[in-house]
Amino acid sequence: MSYSHDSDDEYEKLIRRMNPPRVVIDNEACKNATVIRVDSANKHGILLEVVQVLTDLNLIVTKAYISSDGCWFMDVFNVTDEDGNKITDEGILDYIRKCLGPEACFASSMKSVGVKQSMDHTAIELTGSDRPGLLSEVTAVLTHLKCNVVSAEVWTHNTRAAALMQVTDEETGGAITDPERLSVIKELLCNVLKGSNKSGLAKTEVSQDVTHTERRLHQMMFADRDYERTGTGDDSLDEKQRPNVNVVNCYDKDYSVVTITSKDRPKLVFDTVCTLTDMQYVVFHANIDAEGPEAYQEYFIRHIDGSPVKSDAERERVIQCLKAAIERRVSEGLKLELCTTDRVGLLSNVTRIFRENSLTVTRAEVATKSGKAVNTFYVGGASGYPVDAKIIDSIRQSIGQTILKVKGNPEDLKPASQDSPTRFLFGGLFKSRSFVNFGLVRSCS
Repeated sequence: MSYSHDSDDEYEKLIRRMNPPRVVIDNEACKNATVIRVDSANKHGILLEVVQVLTDLNLIVTKAYISSDGCWFMDVFNVTDEDGNKITDEGILDYIRKCLGPEACFASSMKSVGVKQSMDHTAIELTGSDRPGLLSEVTAVLTHLKCNVVSAEVWTHNTRAAALMQVTDEETGGAITDPERLSVIKELLCNVLKGSNKSGLAKTEVSQDVTHTERRLHQMMFADRDYERTGTGDDSLDEKQRPNVNVVNCYDKDYSVVTITSKDRPKLVFDTVCTLTDMQYVVFHANIDAEGPEAYQEYFIRHIDGSPVKSDAERERVIQCLKAAIERRVSEGLKLELCTTDRVGLLSNVTRIFRENSLTVTRAEVATKSGKAVNTFYVGGASGYPVDAKIIDSIRQSIGQTILKVKGNPEDLKPASQDSPTRFLFGGLFKSRSFVNFGLVRSCS
């Protein structure tokens, strides 16, 4: 008698029926945070499922305790909103209960976190060598091919770049389904990623499948081996800001213990748990403390085959991959937020302006909400130098002070000793083409 994958699914459903997950949310137990406790039957990836739900709601994990020995999984998270307050919105609390509680048991078995089918847009995955102006070139090609970027996220790390873009057909506003057209898009984008080095490693994938964006970006950069330092990699991070990762074996319990200390930031726990899960490690116990400026994480892990870390090479790989996962989201440089009426080619025009001003985009988040483009860019100056303050001022005056806002650290701006020539260049540019042609407006509601 043979057992199919469907039989495994039915067995999993039976276990969950007999032991439905339980979610308890307590706003009284802790003075400074909301306490969320989840009890459930244990399975690989369940910790990531819980963390991803909290992360997607932009909740900040300040403390956590996880235990999943045997067939039962229990974790306790202390969380706050982005302003450090308890979670009191009943809509958010009900959503957490629905996503993690018994109601979520059979909708999708939560087998594949964040994966859904969509015919509203086409997903484009890009990986290749990073270089100044790359995002501008990619978006220019998409605009030329009559594709509108409705959302995108771009990461760069250690000379590599990865992007996940959701595009629509300019004419229909829906997904692009013509195989020949998709083939052309893929070929041209791959040529852009290769640049002048035609033998360079570059990859373009096009589909209607939509994965969880940030998890997929981690997977793409991991597959691209961005964790391997070549000696000419990204040294923009100060050594004091680099995470400290250590892995030792606990032989009496047959675990490997991973300890991580790093500067705290939003989504830090998601980045580490995501990486451990996709590297096929199971977290049996964990302690997380991120109440101060520095975060401490401790994970007791085994490989999915039941073994601890077996060799020095495996240990070094775990350390490298966790460091890379944390560093990918660390954004050095100036943070710029653009909010305006969306239109085809807007992203191409904006990134072209950055390129012509010698601004390098190190990370980007692009979204379209109710006809508005809400974009965040992290930019640096040429060769890693701070951004010239007068360049930013001239761009903002030309585009509109309410459209492009500076959100980064003032220390990332350097005063210019003389008038920037781009001030006059872009002043003439916008006067000649007008705001109507650029589709820009003076306010963003």
